[in-house]
Amino acid sequence: MLTVKEHNDRAVAAYAAVTGKYWIEALKDGRHVLIRPLAEQDRDREYAFIKRLSPESRHMRFLAQISEPGAALLNQLMDTDNKQRTAYVALVHENGQLIEIGVARYAAVGESECECAVTVADEWNHLGLGSALMEHLIKSARKNGFRQMYSVDASSNTPMRDLAKSLGFETHSDPDDTRQVIHRLYL
Repeated sequence: MLTVKEHNDRAVAAYAAVTGKYWIEALKDGRHVLIRPLAEQDRDREYAFIKRLSPESRHMRFLAQISEPGAALLNQLMDTDNKQRTAYVALVHENGQLIEIGVARYAAVGESECECAVTVADEWNHLGLGSALMEHLIKSARKNGFRQMYSVDASSNTPMRDLAKSLGFETHSDPDDTRQVIHRLYL
């Protein structure tokens, strides 16, 4: 296993080759990841990312059990315009490639409200990646004029509840489904 310094040293050239807007973020363990807007070139990465998630993580993300992300789902996830539908992807350098390890997205559900979701690869949990992705997403939602952001999640999803609380979201039971909660942030 690479040391943090070796990981970061190897990643420098791969991250420097990325064009467009991006950020390099240090996680709690010191490893650096690259965060940037999701792009069409990420379609295969997004597919591979979903496939690598544990069944429990896929269920928490989609509130349903999926084993294979079909073309319709992938098309929906890749449909971004960086205003009404925005997504940020977290990439890490691994064996000479950039691998997706997290994604956060929102989609407008009205003029001033958007629904959001964040997913982090199982082995990258508890390192601050979800917070880093959500901070970029929240900043973008504010910039694009949204006044509220919300997420519908399983009531058993303790990591999401903790993340939402740390970011200032209010959490309430879903009045339509007691197995779900709604996290809401006033922007």
